[in-house]
Amino acid sequence: MGDSSGSVSIDVERIFFGGKEHRVITRYGPLSVSVYGDEDKPALITYPDVALNYMSCFQGLFFCPEAASLLLHNFCIYHITPQGHELGAAPISSDVPVPSVDDLADQVADVLDFFGLGSVMCLGVTAGAYVLTLFATKYRERVVGLILVSPLCKAPSWSEWLYDKVLLNLLYYYGTRGLVKESLLQRYFSMEVRGDGEDPESEIVQACRSLLDGRQGANVWRFLQAINGRHDLTEALKKLQCRTLIFVGENSQFHADAVHMTTKLDRRYCALVEVQACGSLVTEEQPQAMLIPMEYFLMGYGLYRPSQHESPRSTLSPFCISPELLSPESMGVKLKPIKTRISLNV
Repeated sequence: MGDSSGSVSIDVERIFFGGKEHRVITRYGPLSVSVYGDEDKPALITYPDVALNYMSCFQGLFFCPEAASLLLHNFCIYHITPQGHELGAAPISSDVPVPSVDDLADQVADVLDFFGLGSVMCLGVTAGAYVLTLFATKYRERVVGLILVSPLCKAPSWSEWLYDKVLLNLLYYYGTRGLVKESLLQRYFSMEVRGDGEDPESEIVQACRSLLDGRQGANVWRFLQAINGRHDLTEALKKLQCRTLIFVGENSQFHADAVHMTTKLDRRYCALVEVQACGSLVTEEQPQAMLIPMEYFLMGYGLYRPSQHESPRSTLSPFCISPELLSPESMGVKLKPIKTRISLNV
């Protein structure tokens, strides 16, 4: 088969409907983990945002053939779904304590232990990005790289804390409908795809709206409650040594957090990509914008798309990276935010 497009033949439906589901018992309750790919390959851990699961948070990215070939060729994917966010989940009993963000990070460590994983690559979106970053600060030897999308890193401001408190009350009494649903859609997507009086909602927003209809409000309440009680990671970020690639939508509510995070991380090992005309959920709204930066980022670990080179099947190790590949310039991105506009007509 010709490889002029730089891609391989991949059945993208199998990516999301052919994985193996595992129920992992952690210190703070059971988690659903979906595993895709060859378990002999390096591990990529994913963690979604509030009220989402891996299908609604990462489907756009993995249904992009080039991104799918890049990630599945090099990694075995372990999708962590927050407790109670899996499809068909029952309401979690009110007698079960609400976990803290530290508990959520420790759950990630339990998942790694369950599968016998050592050091891993992490991919998280907003609240999930916070959990994985916190995990990286607590278990530094277990994270070789972070790919973060519209991440949180500071404690909530008074305005965010108050806004989320109102949202929590609405969630508690009414579930994920009405104003709560609209607030979550605004959290995820830009106005360009949410539509207005003249332009209709895009298909990705309609699909997300439908998914939220089936979400258990009590379970979303628990996750949002934990994230609303998060602490500031600023000081811990200064000690983080793993390479970090940050994406943020130009119109994301969390744009300031992403920029702040970049200024606190070691500038030798991090880069920020700002995606124009996009909200927080870059993985769904403009997944094409993630491909080239991720390719350059993963080259630093000797990982390539299949048409370029054979990728190693051994555990990822930052010690095998040549010094020149540790520089942000080697990733093809600058230390300051850059603009990456993807035509919606493509």
